[in-house]
Amino acid sequence: MVQFLHTQADLALALARLVQADPRLVPVLEKAGEPALRRGQPGFPGLARIICGQQLSTASARAIWTRLEAAFDPFHHEALRRARADRLGRLGLSAAKIKSIKAIAHALAKGELDLERIAQSDADTAHAALIEMHGIGPWTADIYLLFCLGHADAWPAGDLALQESARIALGLKARPSAKELSAIADAWRPWRGVAAHLLWGYYHVVKRREGVAVEAKPEAAQPAARTSTGKARRNGRTQRPSAVGTKPRAAKR
Repeated sequence: MVQFLHTQADLALALARLVQADPRLVPVLEKAGEPALRRGQPGFPGLARIICGQQLSTASARAIWTRLEAAFDPFHHEALRRARADRLGRLGLSAAKIKSIKAIAHALAKGELDLERIAQSDADTAHAALIEMHGIGPWTADIYLLFCLGHADAWPAGDLALQESARIALGLKARPSAKELSAIADAWRPWRGVAAHLLWGYYHVVKRREGVAVEAKPEAAQPAARTSTGKARRNGRTQRPSAVGTKPRAAKR
């Protein structure tokens, strides 16, 4: 059965199951605290927003997205498919991002990409379907599954912040490669996405810095969550947009 994180309560329950399955993560949760669940818009707008924000600061990504969203209201793949590249460029998109967004829009228009079916698929099947499309690499696919669909088992193994966080949290001698991190995360199925949320939170605490921003809204109006140590954490602490990881520079766009 495919598991999704729709509410903060879903995340709290999944975290409890995750640390029960792997006690090595208990001190990680105690130090990082329960992360706030962040959700972005699903479908074409969500994918386009992730691509827009790749390797940009939160402020720059937000500014470009604000202009793009205002220029195309409603934000529909058919409108972007027909849009002139020079117009998109004036809104702040690079040539590579224009090519990626247009390729996805064309795939949706032709029925080559079925985002509704992907939304119901298990993490590995959904990941494989997404990366078949030009412009959607492994990192983009998994960030979409995590933050736009709330998939509990998506796992962006190529994310540099996750790799570094896992190195520190698990006491590894070196930062694991994407392949090595995938093998480590096999023990966390079907909660690999939950582990990703936890490790990003841990990375922020121990490194005091964040990677490339993927902006998503925290779940609203949730009561203060409690960590495994019993200390309350207010959602207000996470009301600002924050980074979730660092896309590998060599990843496919």
